[in-house]
Amino acid sequence: MTGVLPDTAIRKMIGTGQITASPNVLNEQLQPASLDLRLGVKAYRVRASFLAGAERRVADRLTDFTMHEIDLTSGAVLEKDCVYVVPLLESLDLPAGVAGAASAKSSIGRLDLLTRIITDHGTEFDRIPDGYTGPLYAEICPQSFSVIAKTGQMLTQIIFRQGQTVINDDELRALHAETPVVSGDAVISGGLGFSVDLKPQTGTLVGYRAKPHTGVIDLAKLTHYDPRDYWEEVHTDSGWIILDPGAFYILVSREAIVIPPTHAAEMAPYLAMVGEFRVHYAGFFDPGFGWADAGGAGSRGVLEVRCHEAPFVLEHGQIVGRLVYERMAEEPAALYGRDIKSNYQGQSLKLSKHFRMG
Repeated sequence: MTGVLPDTAIRKMIGTGQITASPNVLNEQLQPASLDLRLGVKAYRVRASFLAGAERRVADRLTDFTMHEIDLTSGAVLEKDCVYVVPLLESLDLPAGVAGAASAKSSIGRLDLLTRIITDHGTEFDRIPDGYTGPLYAEICPQSFSVIAKTGQMLTQIIFRQGQTVINDDELRALHAETPVVSGDAVISGGLGFSVDLKPQTGTLVGYRAKPHTGVIDLAKLTHYDPRDYWEEVHTDSGWIILDPGAFYILVSREAIVIPPTHAAEMAPYLAMVGEFRVHYAGFFDPGFGWADAGGAGSRGVLEVRCHEAPFVLEHGQIVGRLVYERMAEEPAALYGRDIKSNYQGQSLKLSKHFRMG
């Protein structure tokens, strides 16, 4: 099997002990092409973000950098601008030829909650090497809002890759010709380019900016918080906005995106040449995202944007990121939006599921 492994293969990995957990993995953790990972019982407040390095384990580095331990079993506050490391409930014993990649779940990215996976002997964030055996840890740094986190909550997800999974531009053009993957003209160069929408069809609301001083957000409370307590609305009738240094924005792509059942996608890293801002990883896009047969008619991508050192003018239609499409090893048993509870199928501009919208 060459490609991103589907839910059926992940279930087999659990059955053969290549993925283990205590308590056991839950059915609700399985997504079409990924597995949600759960927070363990402790968080370690550390002095700084770190990678274990090729010669060390994460536990060794925790001895060096831990300031204090926090019990998560009843929930605890993780404070803004602090760094925490949390051992996860899942561990891996990957076979040769299978590697992993992790990303924050969509709702977590929309809270500006920087969440990355680190491993023993790891030299990169969110990358689990071919054949890795060992524990998994989440590094968590709340950047806009302090949060309450609890054992068992799922902030990150992992996909498994076997062989060369990324399709090249010619293959992506052929896929688009057969099954359109984006509304309008496809801008294909190193993946599918997407741009920002600053000319909505109705009204002038184009995004949200995180307020600098807010209350805590309990990650367990859904459709609970009033957006006005945490976000400022961003309006424009000119087709452009000025991003303020250090500010965090939620914006939306102009294009509606489709991920057919035969593929998955990942948002590629920001490229420094396009401006004084970055678009955060928005995570993985499961097979079926925006797919008409799975309840979508193209779904727009929500953009998590942070400006860097200088104010920057962002224009309507400006290319701000790209999606890298990957082939699935086989189609999953469940599709995003049709067979699982999917909060963002058919979405437009939308905050995380913790806020009351509309």
